[in-house]
Parts: sequence; C-alpha cells; structure tokens
Amino acid sequence: MRPPLGILKEEETERFRRMYCGLCHTLGRRYGLASRFILNYDFTYLAILLSDREEGERDSGRCPMSPIRSKPFLRGTDALALAADESVILAYWQLRDGVTDHDWIHGLPYRSLCAVLEPAYRKAVSLRPAFDAAARRQLALLRELEKARCPSLDQAADAFAALLGAAAGEVEDPVRQRVLGQLLYHLGRWVYLVDAADDLKKDAASGSYNPVALRYGLSDGIWTPESRQAFAVTLDHSVHMMATAFELWDFGVWRPILEATFYTGLFHVGKAVLDGTYRSVRRGREKELHE
Repeated sequence: MRPPLGILKEEETERFRRMYCGLCHTLGRRYGLASRFILNYDFTYLAILLSDREEGERDSGRCPMSPIRSKPFLRGTDALALAADESVILAYWQLRDGVTDHDWIHGLPYRSLCAVLEPAYRKAVSLRPAFDAAARRQLALLRELEKARCPSLDQAADAFAALLGAAAGEVEDPVRQRVLGQLLYHLGRWVYLVDAADDLKKDAASGSYNPVALRYGLSDGIWTPESRQAFAVTLDHSVHMMATAFELWDFGVWRPILEATFYTGLFHVGKAVLDGTYRSVRRGREKELHE
C-alpha cells in the first residue's frame, strides 16, 4: 500500500507523515532502535485504521532517520502501541518465512535479522499472544498450501487475509471490530495477490510457488490478455469489498487518506503491477514522501 500523493491535499500528506513518524517513535520507545527499521507504509495504514477519529497530540523531534532536521510526529496512543506490537509480530514472521524459503546461504540475512528482532518479538508476543497465535496458525496453513503447490487463488489468499483480519481482534467496540476485521481481511487478500503478481517473473526464474502463475498457467511469468483481465477483476473485487466495509464506519480525520487510497491508490498500484511498472513508481513515491 502506498499513499496516493498525487491526489492528496498537502494537509493530508502531512497528516500521513505524522502518523508514519509517530509509529516510528512508538516502535523505538517500545522495542529499541532496531525495531524502527521494520517501519513501512503497510504498518502505517494499520496504525491509521486502528486509531481514533481525531489525529491526537503532536510532538516534534529528531530521530536516526532525520538526525539534523526536527520533524513533527504523533505522540504515542493505545492504537499506535497496538499497531507497533502487531507490526513487530508480522515483521518477525515475514523474516521467518524468508528463512524457510531460502537455502542456508541465501537465508543467512533473514536469520541475522530474525536474531536482531527476536527480543522485540518476544516482548510483543507477551503483550499480544492472540495475534501471534493467529499469525502462526495462518502462516502454517499457507506453508502447507505452498508445499502442495495449491493452484487456488482463494485458498492461498484467504490464509494471509485471515491473518491480517486478526489484527482487529483487540479492538474493544464490537461493531468497529467487525468492520475493521472485514476491511483488513479484504486488504490482506489484495496485498497477498498483488505481491504474488509482482513476483511472477522472479518466481518463474527460481521455481518458487506462485498461486497466480499456477492458476493461470503462466510458466514464464508473462501475462496473457485473458489472464491479465481475469486477475484485474479479482483484485478489483477485493478493493470493492474493502470499500464496502470502509463505508460502515466513521474514520474521522483519516477518511480523506483512506478514501483516496481505497478508491484510487489501490487501483493505480494494481495497474502498475500488471503493467510491470510498479517498482519504479514505488521508488519515486517513497522519495517524495520522505522529502
């Protein structure tokens, strides 16, 4: 996920930056310097979805990523703490998957990063055991599907979607929990599928499991017109389901950012992945946000 900077007002872009930096500071306070390097836009969106309708109190300061210029950020909240804890758990299991997916030599960087993040992970598990259990369960299911080289898009995507949907499990309001659970589920499905599509050529070269390739018979990682159109419909369906859940809750000051992302940004990312231009677009957007 990426903030659609080209259509956001400057006020909303700055608000996203403050949340991004606020999550970074929260990670640092709760888990130390090393944890700040897991920060990404996906986790920032998780923090936004879990946050209250109002932005919250602001602060400003320097950090390792901006040692010279002081930058504004959001002060710690319960939502930021929850997002930080769940981000650490997700990042750790992503690294563990990297260990599993590579031989000893190529898995060495993942093992090293796991070792660095492990103290933070253990603390996060003690705070959010239910979410860690859900992550373990769903990733184990996903590994089984990978070993079986399951060609079903729905089965593979559902395993990851249910994991992300579990991130709403500690939201207290039952209605909001259901809304966020559905929104995060379909967001997880979209993220899994778009990542698989982005990795088509890489996985074709390495022989790695890719449910998109298996579903459409893309042995060379190149789309046919028919498969490209069918997959675009599948991605769009997930976005439409996200939007349906999104409209059921008042997200307050965060609505413009989320609205622009769900109704425009995700479609642009999906198109860029299908066109093979996503990586160059991503680099340009990331540079723009950090300026």
